[in-house]
Order: sequence, then structure tokens, then C-alpha cells
Amino acid sequence: MKVVLAYSGGLDTTVLLTWLQEKYNAEVICYCANVGQEEELDGLEEKALKHGAVKCYVDNVEEEFARDFIFPMMQANAIYEGTYLLGTSIARPLIAKRMTEIAIAEGAEAICHGATGKGNDQVRFELTAYALKPDIKVIAPWRMPEEFAFEGRTDMIKYLEAKGIPCAVSAKKPYSTDRNLLHISFEGGILEDPWNEPDENMWCMTKPLSQAKDDPEYVEIDFEQGIPVAVNGEKLGPAALVKKLNALGCEHGVGRIDIVENRYTGMKDRGIYETPGGTILHHAHRAMESITMDREVMHLRDSFIPKYAELVYNGYWFAPEREMLQAAIAKSQENVTGTVRVKLFKGGVHVCGRKSPFSLYDPSIVSFDEAGGYDQTDATGFIKLNALRLRVLASMKSRP
Repeated sequence: MKVVLAYSGGLDTTVLLTWLQEKYNAEVICYCANVGQEEELDGLEEKALKHGAVKCYVDNVEEEFARDFIFPMMQANAIYEGTYLLGTSIARPLIAKRMTEIAIAEGAEAICHGATGKGNDQVRFELTAYALKPDIKVIAPWRMPEEFAFEGRTDMIKYLEAKGIPCAVSAKKPYSTDRNLLHISFEGGILEDPWNEPDENMWCMTKPLSQAKDDPEYVEIDFEQGIPVAVNGEKLGPAALVKKLNALGCEHGVGRIDIVENRYTGMKDRGIYETPGGTILHHAHRAMESITMDREVMHLRDSFIPKYAELVYNGYWFAPEREMLQAAIAKSQENVTGTVRVKLFKGGVHVCGRKSPFSLYDPSIVSFDEAGGYDQTDATGFIKLNALRLRVLASMKSRP
């Protein structure tokens, strides 16, 4: 049996690699995606092979992540429950996609992940795998308590020691983290009490407001059909552009949120997130749309946002309904081209300019100081027609 394992080289996945060989006599193919987590990946392949893997793939997919996942999601202005910019959610379908592609290429019958049975990631990984390879087998050890009988880290360390497998274990943080190009998340441990304020030392992608720059900084972002292409006049590739905005946002403490969200599995979960570059892009993109997008198109597209965000959060990236919405969103972005200027200051992103060759803003129509292409007397009939049903209703209510 061949199995593709989502592998990081840490304690959990080292145990999984060993357990799969022991339990299934499996040929294990390890996979690690570099989605911008900024972890040291050198030596990972050597470590996997040393511990029994038959092969190890280490992919740098940062460019694909930004181009094919982050930017289409940003075109939709996707935001879950009004606050969460979906940094973890959007990375999972890419990782699962690559695992499934490798399974197909290698003739593997199964994939294996270390997501728990309580969270969203198990759903995201498996929905993607089944969408791309309906007959794939999924091994989810944390949902197999009788066979994967580990209570926690201590049991895992003892298991590896008994097999003579060294595993350097760092001091356990009082919370779990997950980082990629778009954001970093913190949850669990001491953060499970929603009354506990996170320690300032926890944050790592943004400076505290007390250390943020004391002077505002202006940043210009160029868009082409809703996709960001340049920062301050410098053309950048997708991943480089996100990194550039992350660095700018970091200096001004932009993009911190502390929320309690509704997991797909039915429970509430506290999540703390840093999304500096994504927060800047979100505000800038909306500003670009404000000057270029037709009102009814905007309002219709905005009605898609809760559903689109829910689909991403719940793991339905490769579902036909998400793809249908994406096609409509792409159509809405045809004229979302131009430049937005934002001011970054003490955690805030303030839009202070926008321009576009496709601007629908016409000063001759809207100005109070110019007589132009709008006849104010036209408003009389417009108002009376729109008030007709209200007047009829009021008349009915006033009948004796």
C-alpha cells in the first residue's frame, strides 16, 4: 500500500510516518508544501527518508498560492463572519490538491493527514481530495482512537524513543500556530478562554501599536481587473507583492484580529489572526471597485460574499457552486483597473485616493458647483414613482 502523508518533520508527522509503516506496512511518500510559512525546510527530505519514507516532495507553491487562490478570493472580497480574511482556509485546498496529484502520479491508494476530528482542516483536506479523486482513501489517525492510541505529546515522544527514532522537541507553546504567505493564526491552549488577552510576545507578523511608526506611510497599489500587480509603481509577482504588503503592514501594526468564529463542525472556536498584507489589499480593492463598478453589479456581487466566504471556510474550493460564483465575480472585475492610495498608521488602513481609466465617477454630474449633465427636476418624478407604493400603503392604513 502506498500512502501520501502531509509531512512537516515535527513530532506529530514523524509519529505518523512511523505509525503508517507499522500499521499498514505502507510505502509512505511524504509531502510538504512551502506556502510561505517561513519554516526551515532544508533537510526535510533527508529526515523523511531516514525515518522510512520512500520519497519526499518539498514544493515551493507560494506563487501558485497567491495567483490561483489568494487573489481570486480577494476579487470576491471574501470575509467570513464579517472579520476573518480566511488565511488558513484558503491554503488547505492547495495542499490537498498537490497531495492528490502526487497520489495519482505515484499510484498511491491513500492520503494521510494529521488534522484532528474537531476542526475544519479535516473537512477541507478531504473534500478537496474526493473532488479531485473520488476513489481516494483517506487515513485520518486522530479519528481512529482504538488504533492511533496517543493521548498527547508525551505518549508520542515515548513511542519514538521506544523505536530508537530521535525527534528534537522544542518547548511546547501555550497555543498552536499555523502560518502561510497570507497570515498566521493562533488558537488553543491559554487562548481557549475567550476572556484571556493574548500576550504581546505572541504576535509575530505585526508590530505592537506602541512600537509602530509614529508617522503615517502612503502606499499606492495598482490593480488590473481586480488583481493587484504593483506597489508604489513597482511591478511585482503575486507572492512578492503579498510579501511586500506584509512588510509594510507589519511596520504599522496592521491586520490583527481576535474573534470567536463558528466552525463547520458545529462548535465555536476562538481564533487570533495577523493578516497585514491581506488587510491592506482588502481595503484597497474595495476602494478600486467603488470608482469602477456599476452599482447593481456591486450590490449583486456583495450578496455573494457571505456564501463565497462560507464555501472557502468550509472547504468547498473545488465545488461547482464556488466555481460558478468565481465566474460571475471574474466578470464583475473586468473594469476594476487603476490605482488606490492608502495611508497606514497605528493599525489603520485609510483610503485616501483612487483613480482609474474606467472610472464611473463624473464630477459634472455629481458636483454641487457645476451645472452639467444632470437635470435636478428629473428627481421629482423619480421620487413620486418610488413613493407610490408607500403612499398606497399609508392610505390603506388610514381607512376607518
